[in-house]
Amino acid sequence: MTHLGIDYGSKMAGTTAISYLRDNKIKVRQSVKNKDADAFILSTVEEIKPEKIFLDAPLSLPAAFYNKGDNYFYRACDKKLKAMSPMFLGGLTARAMRLASILTKQDIQVIECYPKALVHIDTKLLPLYQKKNLSTLPEFCKILKSKIDYPISELLNWHQVDAVIAWWSGNRYQKNTAEIIGDEEEGQIIF
Repeated sequence: MTHLGIDYGSKMAGTTAISYLRDNKIKVRQSVKNKDADAFILSTVEEIKPEKIFLDAPLSLPAAFYNKGDNYFYRACDKKLKAMSPMFLGGLTARAMRLASILTKQDIQVIECYPKALVHIDTKLLPLYQKKNLSTLPEFCKILKSKIDYPISELLNWHQVDAVIAWWSGNRYQKNTAEIIGDEEEGQIIF
């Protein structure tokens, strides 16, 4: 089953990265600064035709918006994983939900993932996951490559790393080894 892992960034910043398996190798693409990241994703989807997408972005709002509970800032999954609030991420959350709606109409399942959560359960990866520091990137990638069953293209930045981890989360999900946190009605995060 073909799936994509996506690290979802700002629309025009050139920080959205997509990871996928082709020719038995994990490959990565990244959006270009000043070009629409959502158009980049839709173009890649058109070319690769995945069945599932594992997206590192909130895909739902807190239940309070649907008259269930009183927490308007966090979903249960966000609280449990100490993730950012979908409300704090605002426009990115709205874009992600819109993108998921478009893709769902194309019969592509979009599943929220959180690469940081997967890194946090690995004692070798965690100390090296320093996203403001490129100096730890080579060692992190070396360990990451040892954990995935396929060779991985060279990773040039943390956005590309997170896209590969999103792909890895999707691979774990399809093998029924992923962890799933949250409420099915409100929103879940897999890793």
